[in-house]
Amino acid sequence: MIAWIITAEIAFWIVILIGLVCRYRFKKPKLSILFFALTPVIDLLLVLLTAMDLRAGTPASISHGIAAVYIGVSIAYGKTMITWADEKFQQWFLKLPVEKKRLTGLAKGIHEIKMLGLHVIAYVISASLLYAMIVFIGQLTDTSSLLQVMKVWGIILIIDAIISFSYIIFPNKK
Repeated sequence: MIAWIITAEIAFWIVILIGLVCRYRFKKPKLSILFFALTPVIDLLLVLLTAMDLRAGTPASISHGIAAVYIGVSIAYGKTMITWADEKFQQWFLKLPVEKKRLTGLAKGIHEIKMLGLHVIAYVISASLLYAMIVFIGQLTDTSSLLQVMKVWGIILIIDAIISFSYIIFPNKK
């Protein structure tokens, strides 16, 4: 299962890179959008492979939970990751100047709260997928490892929320 997750991650970045090459090197923006639109297809394939693996009788494991986490993060942060890759592509390959704008104070706090919002969306998507896996499996196997993934990520989400809100409560003035 871990191999499928790694394959999905590699495919995600290859599709993004091909999309950026189409956009900037070949001047084909519509073709680049097609490649960017393939990223949810990769997620869908991972969902199907995970479901088939579980349905085939493979005991539910943390790797199945990680697949759900990967999908949630990919969906929630997909646009942000593509934007980041786009900026880096322009910087590294097109040698365009980079505007380094460091956020401080309230602007930094607002940014962190927005990122926390994406984290919550990723958590909700992943938790929904994990719950769907548990229902899909039914009584076929022990699903406690899937619940454990949700619990650990829930703790991580709470820590992220505390840190994110600290930027609002104690804004950095530098």
